[in-house]
Amino acid sequence: MGIKSFQGRRTVVSQKVGEPILASDYMTKKLITFKEDQPIEDVIDTLIANKISGGPVVNDKNELIGIISEGDCMKQISESRYYNLPIDKSNTVSKAMVREVETIDGNMNIFDVANKFLQSKRRRFPIVEQGKLVGQISQKDVLKAAIKLKGNTWK
Repeated sequence: MGIKSFQGRRTVVSQKVGEPILASDYMTKKLITFKEDQPIEDVIDTLIANKISGGPVVNDKNELIGIISEGDCMKQISESRYYNLPIDKSNTVSKAMVREVETIDGNMNIFDVANKFLQSKRRRFPIVEQGKLVGQISQKDVLKAAIKLKGNTWK
């Protein structure tokens, strides 16, 4: 008599193709934003108080017009110290911000977002819909999504 399998009949398990995890699923929606006419000193205080490294600059219609970062603020400080001057109150966000901002679509797959981070060497991407700023995704947000995926689908 041969060895009999006690597992019973094997059933074919159909794999569910999950919906892709999108950037909008992990983006930060409550953002600290800045205005063009804000003094650099206020931006520095806000960055330090909120432990962030930068943020989007928007107009009154919540349209993205730029990004300001710690590095942009440091340039302003460096220039004023070079000339041995205090930080000038007329140094505003509009003088320091980067206007050419690369954005992503909220419907972008999180893996594509990760790839875009690797290619661009950026720390954050604003997410714009119909010209309005709706959120921002950071490298940390992508890592959170990866950990969640690992728990659900990765072996």
